[in-house]
Amino acid sequence: MRRTATFLLALATSVAGIVHAAPPMQTVESVDLKRYAGMWYEIANFPMFYQRDCVGDTTAEYTLHPDGTVGVNNRCRTKDGDIDAASGSATVVAGSNNAKLEVSFFKPFKGDYWVIGLDPEYRWAVVGTPDRKYLWILSRSPQMAKEELDKALAAAKAQGYQLDELRYTPQR
Repeated sequence: MRRTATFLLALATSVAGIVHAAPPMQTVESVDLKRYAGMWYEIANFPMFYQRDCVGDTTAEYTLHPDGTVGVNNRCRTKDGDIDAASGSATVVAGSNNAKLEVSFFKPFKGDYWVIGLDPEYRWAVVGTPDRKYLWILSRSPQMAKEELDKALAAAKAQGYQLDELRYTPQR
């Protein structure tokens, strides 16, 4: 009897894990890097260690380089009013149609940068990591209309993100 109960408990736990497990992350079909390049404003993110001093006005600027890499320049305003900046580079993951990049700010460390939502007009983008620990909602303008933000949030939810930790970024 005890073995049967233990087996049923283990089976129930396994099935519960399968039911609640998110499917593998999917990126958008493709990204036109020429259209993607330029200035993006962070509308919201999942808090992360490297942005711990940022309190607002967070931007990311992407620049295409002749060698095929993408320059990355991130900036934010800190609580004392200073600007914190970090520059790095990104390389496209082969076979991803430019929807997956590996970004490095400190060599040899690389981080995943997957475009998982993208407005057809490139007005907003949703960027995440395959482990769903990090998420950024980016916009070409400092504020997003509610209907556009709702579309971006829906793209994140469709990829299995739980948005309870989402932090909105003040932009001036």
